[in-house]
Amino acid sequence: MKRDSMTEIETSTEEDAGALQLPSFHQQSSLREQVADALRAHLVSGRMRPGVLYSAPKLAAEFGVSATPVREAMLDLVSEGLVDVVRNKGFRVTHLSDAELDAMAELRALIEVPVMGMIAESCEGERIPAVKALCKVADAITDAAARKDLVAYIELDTEFHLRFLELHGNAHIVAVIRDLRRRSRLYGLEDLAGTGLMLRLCEEHQQMVDAALERDGETMRTLMAQHIGHVRSVWAGRDVEQ
Repeated sequence: MKRDSMTEIETSTEEDAGALQLPSFHQQSSLREQVADALRAHLVSGRMRPGVLYSAPKLAAEFGVSATPVREAMLDLVSEGLVDVVRNKGFRVTHLSDAELDAMAELRALIEVPVMGMIAESCEGERIPAVKALCKVADAITDAAARKDLVAYIELDTEFHLRFLELHGNAHIVAVIRDLRRRSRLYGLEDLAGTGLMLRLCEEHQQMVDAALERDGETMRTLMAQHIGHVRSVWAGRDVEQ
């Protein structure tokens, strides 16, 4: 993107960035990456919504950093198609229809269900300690859900699933799923956060670890199909029950 595009998204706008409850970053080695990850998590959780204008200076003030890493992070999101530049005002979150979100979930299921089954069925040797290490991530996901920390929840959930998929040894699959997860929108998460239902759903992560250690591919495929199904049901704000 050209320099004048960077100038365009610097301009202050009228959005209430404070409502996002953004984390503060201090003395981080890669502020650009930290900010971009936090913004992606807010996009996925639905806290940053289409139709609202956001500006780098206001977001930077809440992050507690200078505007530069925020502008750079915003440009990363623009290049990923997650946000659009609004000339001389800032940027808006890209709108996705229900049909588009359903299609993404369907694609994830077509890829992740069989791949995770293969990972479970071939869980031996060096793969075993790598799977066992995911128990700590699964516990951290549950803790984040209990604290209603949606940013941490989404970042940890992404880490868990991508690390699991990496065990298959196909970097292209990991890259595709990473992109699909970034484009997802889970508008029901905020209402679901901290509830008994969300905590029960978090238990599926430990069940996946157990299925892999037991080399139970059938159970793993069932778990993954069920887990991805939540993306367009309870995690999307559809049919939410306690």
